[in-house]
Amino acid sequence: MTLLDLTPRVADTGRLTALPVAIIGAGPIGLAAAAHLVERGIDFLIFEAGDEVAASVRSWGHTRLFSPWKHLVDPASRRLLEQQGWVLPDPERAPSGAELVEKYVAPLAALQEIAPCIRTGAEVIGVTKEGMDRTRTAGRAATPFSLRVRTADGEVEDIAARAVIDASGTYLSPNSLSSSGLELLGMTEIADRVTAALPDVLGRDRAVFAGRRVTVVGAGHSAANTLLALVKLAREEAGTTVTWLIRNTKAVRVSSSPDDELIGRADLGSRVDRAVQRGDIALVDGFEAIRARRAGDAVELIGHRAGEVVTHETDVVVNATGFRPNLDMLREIRLELDEIVEAPKRLAPLIDPNVHSCGTVEPHGFRELTHPEQGFFIVGMKSYGRAPTFLLATGYEQVRSVTAWLAGDTASAANVELVLPATGVCSTDAGSGGSCCS
Repeated sequence: MTLLDLTPRVADTGRLTALPVAIIGAGPIGLAAAAHLVERGIDFLIFEAGDEVAASVRSWGHTRLFSPWKHLVDPASRRLLEQQGWVLPDPERAPSGAELVEKYVAPLAALQEIAPCIRTGAEVIGVTKEGMDRTRTAGRAATPFSLRVRTADGEVEDIAARAVIDASGTYLSPNSLSSSGLELLGMTEIADRVTAALPDVLGRDRAVFAGRRVTVVGAGHSAANTLLALVKLAREEAGTTVTWLIRNTKAVRVSSSPDDELIGRADLGSRVDRAVQRGDIALVDGFEAIRARRAGDAVELIGHRAGEVVTHETDVVVNATGFRPNLDMLREIRLELDEIVEAPKRLAPLIDPNVHSCGTVEPHGFRELTHPEQGFFIVGMKSYGRAPTFLLATGYEQVRSVTAWLAGDTASAANVELVLPATGVCSTDAGSGGSCCS
């Protein structure tokens, strides 16, 4: 028993019990939180900024996930769905993002216990305590949260909640192309030539890349997926060339280990390695971007490489540098975040990419996700801050523990269990790998 366990539950604070739990984000993790709250008999509202549930997943729906179906379905969500006759797809098969939405997320969101509680086109632009900024302490724990929500038609309203589960993700908050973390100098000049991570190279966005020099910036799995699609496009569309620009001397986090239990992830790394070796992808390593500019019809990226200032010329840039949490909307909430990765302070040591980059993580729940603001939790990809390699199974266990805590079931909340597939490797360069995580 710890002091954290003895902290009064949000459910015990009088008028708060009449208010719903607010869930920010109607992706797989936000909807899983809703499913657990349904089972706990706790009212909730879900706010989704997109026009449809899982809007971010839909945007990269052409991409195949690493995890098979058996790791992609939340247990509480599955129980609710199976009551309506839903059947789990092939447990060993890894679906695309679009399939995940069509066969799981959309049916879950359509359940009569959940659908009426979802507000789409509702962007949460701020979270605070009702009538209090972050400096006021007296009576804070017993005061409802207030979410400022902007609807698609521009209306803004404040909505009260007993607790907040922020599952808004990070897809809409990409890292900078600049190695400094600040916006790349000259970015506004080239913005129309820069695409977000995971573009649909062979489908919706084909015309953007066909017959052009394309540079993918970033050393993770998003970059790898895009690179392989571009290699295929280059075989079909004359004049298409592919360059992979990374700031390190090796492509960290792109696993090609035979010990990786997620076969799709290991295969991805191996295919990229082979494409580099064949010359289908030109690898430019050790490039730290500092500025960009237009050069006629082309784009120039200027950076430091091997102690010199060099220029890389291209036509289109894909920003696959990773993501970071949007913390602006939480300015009035009392957070305890790690100073390096911007994850909850107790979770950060388990996922810091300076130490871990393999995707495996110890079981964790409400304790590791707790902030000084009682009843507020960041879950899912956003809970990882700037750290990569988040898996949906991790988020499902997070929300199971958090919702148990909100229900006052401390024993269940504290009993966290999480079995993730091992990666067998933490980082690789083009053609070799080394293990650092067990």
